[in-house]
Amino acid sequence: MNNGRKRVLIIGGGFGGLFCARRLGGTDVEVTLLDRSAGHLFQPLLYQCATGTLSIGHISRPLREEFARHRNVTTLLGEAIDIDPESRRVTARRPDETTFTLDYDVLVVAAGMQQSYFGNEHFAQWAPGMKTIDDALNIRQRVFTAFEIAETLPPGPERDGWLTFAVAGGGPTGVELAGQIREMATRTLAHEFHSIEPEEARVLLFDGGERVLKTFCPELGETATESLQRLGVELHMGVRVTDVDRDGVTISPKDGGPDEQYPARTVLWTAGVEAVPFARHIAQVLGVKSDRSGRIDVGSDLSVAGYPEIFVIGDLAGREQLPGVAENAMQGGLHVASCIRRELAGKPRRPYRYRDLGSAAYIARGQAILQVGPVKLAGLLGWLAWGFVHIAFLTGVSNRISTVSTWLVTIARATRYHRAFMLGATGRPEQHYTWTEWDAPTPPPPNERSEADSG
Repeated sequence: MNNGRKRVLIIGGGFGGLFCARRLGGTDVEVTLLDRSAGHLFQPLLYQCATGTLSIGHISRPLREEFARHRNVTTLLGEAIDIDPESRRVTARRPDETTFTLDYDVLVVAAGMQQSYFGNEHFAQWAPGMKTIDDALNIRQRVFTAFEIAETLPPGPERDGWLTFAVAGGGPTGVELAGQIREMATRTLAHEFHSIEPEEARVLLFDGGERVLKTFCPELGETATESLQRLGVELHMGVRVTDVDRDGVTISPKDGGPDEQYPARTVLWTAGVEAVPFARHIAQVLGVKSDRSGRIDVGSDLSVAGYPEIFVIGDLAGREQLPGVAENAMQGGLHVASCIRRELAGKPRRPYRYRDLGSAAYIARGQAILQVGPVKLAGLLGWLAWGFVHIAFLTGVSNRISTVSTWLVTIARATRYHRAFMLGATGRPEQHYTWTEWDAPTPPPPNERSEADSG
């Protein structure tokens, strides 16, 4: 029932899918945007939500609200799980595990990446990543609960373990998390406890490189290192995290030295990403190459070889070392929309050219770095530039106004207004801290249970 109009199916409501659908709004095509979440998430500010500065509402917006004025854009909740390229049909799964199908004339794969543990999936139980809102709330729960538990313990190794936070990965996300935890401990929580001194909390940052923020120029990387060290973050470079368990992490120096163990009851993982399962499935079904992380080979226009009607954008596009940053996804989404619009007008597609708009990393209040071509900013200027650059890209005017208002308050005060967290509920094993391990009813022994059942 599309009145003969071209059907465009976009998988993923992140930056790539969002900007593609926006540009196609009001055009003579039928757009369906499928995402496993009901809202668009501004991932670059996710760590601010995890550490209590911003709320979920500040960094996300319902997709239905976003596209309410575009009558040719339909948003659906579901997860793509299968594709039939011959019939041009995608199968999606609803939250209740039932499935439905969607037909397309043009398919845009903007499903993004997920956290990678480099084959050590058991790490995830003890070291959550930070890619979704659920991840941010999980981290918020773990970090604030760690201080609460430490408050009830006497001085000693057990308390020290709860007041030690390990971060794996020295990229922007790892640096931002480490800096925020130290800032929170030394400013926000400094005078709120009686038995512990939160400012004594240790934050350990592990990375295999020679310095943090390797994508930035050495000058800004050194500035970030000095800022982290002034905050009290302990940097351990040139090491690999080889094990994570309930009590901490084990690291192996890359130069071949002996393994070292660090007791830490809160471990956070930002060390790598990989393609979501559907992206790997597409590569297999289409018979196209993908790299070790699952990025799919694409042509100059971001389409898949042999399938000009299928585009891959954002983090999943494997071409010319395209960076896994929001700007690449945005530009890729706009490019694909342009290709579709040009074809509607009988014009040929143009090749995709990524324009580097710079990089930024937040360390602590008044400390950030920004690199845009030859322009390099650090300290307070970098922090102000970081804030307004990020807020400028937020979805929706209301999000920008509320976020900038909250952010401006943090300039004057160190208070974090969004620190609420919940402990786990019965029957939710994915919740890290919960009362259910001790207050749930104890089941009777098997012999007693069988007798009760038979009676």
